[in-house]
Amino acid sequence: MSIGIVSAAYISAAVLFILSLGGLSGQESAKRAVWYGIVGMAIAIIGTVFGPGIGTWWLLIPAVAIGAYAGYEVARRVEMTEMPQLVAALHSFVGLAAVFIGFNADIELGRVMAMDESARQALTGFAAVLAHKSPVEIAILRVEVFLGIFIGAVTFTGSVVAFGKLAGKVDGKAKKLPGGHMLNAGAAIISAILLILYFGGAGIWTLIAMTLLAFFIGYHLIMGIGGADMPVVVSMLNSYSGWAAAAIGFTLGNDLLIVTGALVGSSGAILSYIMCRAMNRKFISVILGGFGNTQGPAAEMEGEMISVEADGVAAALEEADSVIIVPGYGMAVAQAQNAVSELTRKLRAQGKTVRFAIHPVAGRLPGHMNVLLAEAKVPYDIVLEMDEINADFPETDVAIVIGSNDIVNPAAQDDPNSPIAGMPVLEVWKAKQVFVSKRGQGTGYSGIENPLFFKENTRMFYGDAKASVEKLLALLG
Repeated sequence: MSIGIVSAAYISAAVLFILSLGGLSGQESAKRAVWYGIVGMAIAIIGTVFGPGIGTWWLLIPAVAIGAYAGYEVARRVEMTEMPQLVAALHSFVGLAAVFIGFNADIELGRVMAMDESARQALTGFAAVLAHKSPVEIAILRVEVFLGIFIGAVTFTGSVVAFGKLAGKVDGKAKKLPGGHMLNAGAAIISAILLILYFGGAGIWTLIAMTLLAFFIGYHLIMGIGGADMPVVVSMLNSYSGWAAAAIGFTLGNDLLIVTGALVGSSGAILSYIMCRAMNRKFISVILGGFGNTQGPAAEMEGEMISVEADGVAAALEEADSVIIVPGYGMAVAQAQNAVSELTRKLRAQGKTVRFAIHPVAGRLPGHMNVLLAEAKVPYDIVLEMDEINADFPETDVAIVIGSNDIVNPAAQDDPNSPIAGMPVLEVWKAKQVFVSKRGQGTGYSGIENPLFFKENTRMFYGDAKASVEKLLALLG
């Protein structure tokens, strides 16, 4: 395959990736956007594997086939509830790939530089590219290698910790070692010193030392971020993986990898910023601090939780004219989206106004609830974002909260000492009646108590969300 054909393939793939990102911004175009991404990646892989300078393409074909099959099997078996931790795990692969490629580039550079001129002339592939670099270009390459490994190492351990927190294998609370931010700052400063040493030709030991420090930074950084901030963390790690890929692209001289990495890195950073604005949080504060650091004692809970049975909820729904449903991660865990969709259909058939209120950080992944509702065939036009529907709660007869906690917590507005103080929330407590579908009386993922559950107009509808909604379906006419 000639360099011209490869360039055309890379341009086509880049355009498809851009169309894919653009299409993912809307539910109606998301499915088509996914196919743009799939086709773009297929073109990119074919152009790379059969492009000039690839002398062992026959080794790459089985590797790509094995990886594609493994990805297919994993995606097929993973439930939607496990999608956030799957995304975090995939980010770790990108980071680790950046580390391996960086070390390989350094080792290959050392091998090439040790050869005489005649031996260099016989080189092919990446080694030949290195052999023809000028001293200035080699210096730039060293910086690219160092930064690629550093970003990749931070992404790897950070993603592993995020996976553990999302999967419940690691405590979701924010935890830091004594010294907190100073440890991270110290590791970053030492890494900068190692960069200077590596740039001066100190040897591969500087890369190894920096990698270990970057592993620590990634681990300690994400461990210090609480569960309520995990959607932002997933988006942030997506950005990190993109910049790591871009750094790999510079190292390998692959233009498409640079473009793709920059697209992923910038889009992930923008999404993280948008989510932080939705939470009334500063991006730097989330990344360096996380939830869990209060300024004083939290407000005492007043009142008591009052439970209700399915017939009580059904009676309220029969009398209601307007209903707003607020889905959360509990709905995903119970796989209740199809039952909720059927409940919506029944209520709308009775002439009632039913809408869904989606908080920007509902679930544990951006857009998590939108995907679940779309999967259950809930009409797009009744799924509204927080800013579009929050003012409607005072005129709403019934608000049903299914598996949500922090995003409907009035302490964000009423308690300045709450870890989520200032975070915009769905004001469900302003509805005439509120029913909260919940497994038990425990706190949410972030471990923060919710005064909503103790309000006079709130009733707790205990039980598995799917089973609870199915009981309602049997009672409704």
